[in-house]
Amino acid sequence: MKKIKYSTLALLGLALVFVGCNDAGKSSNGALSSSAAEKVYVAPGEQDEYYAFLSGGYSGNLTVYGLPSGRMFKEIPVFSQFPTSGYGYSEETKPMLNTSFGFVPWDDLHHPDISQTNGELDGRWVFVNGNNTPRIARVSLSTFETEEIIEVPNSAGNHSSSFITENTEYVVAGTRFSVPVPQRDMPINEYKGNFKGALSFISVAPEDGRMNLEFQVMMPGFNYDLSRPGRGNSHGWFFFSTYNTEEANSLLEVMASQN
Repeated sequence: MKKIKYSTLALLGLALVFVGCNDAGKSSNGALSSSAAEKVYVAPGEQDEYYAFLSGGYSGNLTVYGLPSGRMFKEIPVFSQFPTSGYGYSEETKPMLNTSFGFVPWDDLHHPDISQTNGELDGRWVFVNGNNTPRIARVSLSTFETEEIIEVPNSAGNHSSSFITENTEYVVAGTRFSVPVPQRDMPINEYKGNFKGALSFISVAPEDGRMNLEFQVMMPGFNYDLSRPGRGNSHGWFFFSTYNTEEANSLLEVMASQN
């Protein structure tokens, strides 16, 4: 009886050895496997291959991450006060948050776009928009600090921005919602035909990046969502996605879906 028990235990142990060896030979595709971790590992003293500039939405700030490591390098205050650095409180930075509506120390930051030369990113500045109080900001990529903010008139919801032409001649900014131009109080049922969509072209000085609203193109009173300036052979063309071309003002889910 003891011999049978010993034989059974020996066979069981041998089977476990084979199973263990077989499992050890299998590769794991899990997130914690060594191969996955190695792909994003950046050793101390070494640098990430890329920087990612991510919009902060209602934080009003721009966040910088390293890729592939995913390490957060810096949160750059733009449209919001930032007590850690004193941004928005100091004599140098507080005036940048003044608008025609007064002091507005918050916003909904969208769509970072980096300055370009011949259609290639040149790493001088990154431009971002303020979606609530229509603004465009310029952040230096030498200092990772906000250097300038400009307000965009005749705009409501500065969403289709900030998009850069291939040599950073202009930052293009389109209004999300059309407005009466010149702006005035009027009944919403008179919206159709009386509201205009302003497409703003903000020039950028090549030496120091200073921005200036050069001109605006008044378009039909649609909602302008996103934009993309042309590159190469299509340089000088601008492409805007729109909705509510019906210029509806009620039951938008139905009335703005007719065209």
